[in-house]
Amino acid sequence: MNRIAIKEILLDQREEIKSILAHNNLIPRDLMSESDKILQSGPAKIINGARRCGKSTFAHQLLAGKNYGYTNFDDERLIGVTTKDLNNFLEVLNEINPNFEYLLFDEIQNIKGWELFINRLLRKKYNIIITGSNSKLLSKELATHLTGRYITVELYPFYFKEYLLYKKVNIHPDDFYITEKRANLKRHFEEYLKFGGMPEAIGYAKRNEYLRELFDKIITRDVATRYNIKYVRDLKEIALYLISNSASKISLNKIKNIFEVKNIHTIKNHIEYLENSYLIFQLNPFSFKLKEQLKQQKKIYCIDNGLITSLSHSMTSDYGKLIENLIFVDLKRKGNEIYYYSCGNYEVDFMTQKGREITDLIQVSFSISDDDTKSREIESLLKASDKLRCNNLTIITLDEEGEEKIKSKTIKILPAWKFLFQGIPS
Repeated sequence: MNRIAIKEILLDQREEIKSILAHNNLIPRDLMSESDKILQSGPAKIINGARRCGKSTFAHQLLAGKNYGYTNFDDERLIGVTTKDLNNFLEVLNEINPNFEYLLFDEIQNIKGWELFINRLLRKKYNIIITGSNSKLLSKELATHLTGRYITVELYPFYFKEYLLYKKVNIHPDDFYITEKRANLKRHFEEYLKFGGMPEAIGYAKRNEYLRELFDKIITRDVATRYNIKYVRDLKEIALYLISNSASKISLNKIKNIFEVKNIHTIKNHIEYLENSYLIFQLNPFSFKLKEQLKQQKKIYCIDNGLITSLSHSMTSDYGKLIENLIFVDLKRKGNEIYYYSCGNYEVDFMTQKGREITDLIQVSFSISDDDTKSREIESLLKASDKLRCNNLTIITLDEEGEEKIKSKTIKILPAWKFLFQGIPS
């Protein structure tokens, strides 16, 4: 690719970023509190996350006020660029931004062999930030090829506080006790529960259309193209099935039979690729014995509730599953090591662990106003508590709050909106 064409594209991209950063409703992401730590972490900084969750904007926020060169390789005009062209990009960046402190490359993994180019820049002491929409690809190649220290940061769609900031809703914990402000908070939570936190989708008039188009791009560009999937329609239908069953256990054999796939390894591979693209996550059961853990079915979750409701009409009225999906993503975003726990005829939705210590047992239910439901959820927590020796017990519902003291144990009951706003109270 010739230098004149490269220069035109990079100048266009620079103007586009100026326009985005000038937007008066740009939300400072929660991770900005660690900006100095991220920038000083080493010569390479990797920002991973789902397509359009805000990685590029976050990277530009990190670099605000600094002189840096920028290239977005997720640009249709750069299709066909190879590693042979990358030195021309470097020369043009030096021409456009002389004496830059940092280099920012968006979605550079679209270029085959990119890691060799980056490694050469690191040897020359360049300070580099890379964004990517594929966790496996980047982490594998980073560990294999990149020299020097680097840090990997995972970015998720807006969590609830960021969503409220976008909506210009300022909430203080004292507002929980003021009727009008609590009602306003709950109204925004119900919107967030159904429509999710993908930054561009929130202010988009045709939100469902946007999210369906985003799903198609993840399938075609982040999965099918990257992994050379031949039967894209099958991949898409499997992805839709998984998203429609968010917060549920999945059976690989059942999926194999539904879609008439000959080899179960094909199903396993498709799920792994979808997970690598941050579209879905698999949750393992917890067991002290690895063999027992491998025998049990995994549960599936989706990166964003808006994708669930825009793609799966069967899930839109299942608030319990939507709340559970939301809680999972929030726990994941916070870096928790998460499992579900099942023993006999009882099950706990989430078990968090730090090192060898089991820190919390969390049950999610739309409502526990029904006595049978309440008894079942409490009994499951108590049995798991005895088995796992964990006494931090919580039930999360749509709107109920309180405490239950049973057998010298205290079970906290929290509305989901409060949990997402402040976490589990100590």
